[in-house]
Amino acid sequence: MSKWLQRISTLPRTFLIPGAIVCLLLVGLVDYRTGFEFSFSVFYLLGIGLGTWFVGRNFGFLLSVLSVLISIVGDWAAGMSNSSPLSPIWNSAILLTFYGVVVWLLSSLRGLLSDLENRVKQRTQALVLEMAERERLEKEIIEVSEREQRRIGRDIHDNLCQHLTGTALAGQVLRERLETKSPGEAADVHKIVDLVEEGIQMARALSRGIYPVDMEAEGLMTAFQEFAGNFSKWSKIECVFQHDSPVLIEDSATANQLYRIAREAVNNALRHGQAKHIVIALSEHDHRIILTIEDDGVGLPENWQKGLGTRIMAHRAAMIGGDFMIDLNPTGGTLVKCSLPISRARQHNEATKK
Repeated sequence: MSKWLQRISTLPRTFLIPGAIVCLLLVGLVDYRTGFEFSFSVFYLLGIGLGTWFVGRNFGFLLSVLSVLISIVGDWAAGMSNSSPLSPIWNSAILLTFYGVVVWLLSSLRGLLSDLENRVKQRTQALVLEMAERERLEKEIIEVSEREQRRIGRDIHDNLCQHLTGTALAGQVLRERLETKSPGEAADVHKIVDLVEEGIQMARALSRGIYPVDMEAEGLMTAFQEFAGNFSKWSKIECVFQHDSPVLIEDSATANQLYRIAREAVNNALRHGQAKHIVIALSEHDHRIILTIEDDGVGLPENWQKGLGTRIMAHRAAMIGGDFMIDLNPTGGTLVKCSLPISRARQHNEATKK
């Protein structure tokens, strides 16, 4: 439906009904002025069509009868009185039948279009509700997953690490007792203590990997700082974390998704990009949180296609209401960027608290 038809459809019936009648009267006036030799029967369809489309079928039939009467009266007034008396009756019947068919077709078409519009609206509403429900379920799954990861991480840190620490202390006491009585066995106990302490470090690293970001608002910056330092140590590749000012993210789920996006991007730069220098940057600009990961590697190949890791990063960004982009870095290498409105993170956090 064109714009002008949409505008007319918004007008009240108290305006449309007189407007259609006035349109018929104007056509009848022109018909009278031109004489009965020229037929204006088709032009009456303008008022009939508008009335049928925007008011209804019954009003369209009424306009059809009115159009025939106006046409007959105009023709008689213009000098058609000398013609055969059967001609006006025949012409009126033909016109009325023609107008009736047009009215019926227009009203049927209008009904079909209205039904189609209603179905489209219903399908659209159902789709919107389904998308909203899917988004809600995704957020709920994220929250449940984050809570479980937080619980497992704390259990490992608080229970397993403490248990291993107690075991290491008991082994240390046993080693000190055996040093004077059996130095050989004391050396074996010392090795066992060293293995237990390594187990403690592994358990702590596992706990940090399961839930890397603390609940505090500045936890993401601390996690990035620790990750960059640890990555530089074991990979022998320079990885630094930069931020112009403190970027505080209160929502732990959002912070963890950003952390996992950055970790995946850094690992990709190491495995595929052959990077020697990686920069993780977190900033706040124009009411948006912006995370970028830049490297000086070989960049993206010409026939590059999104792999599983890239799709996972994009999905993580979408789950927190963010935009994801990966492209060639203008200075060389690869640029990964994720940005999201600060308001989305705050709304998510408030919904979680409720």
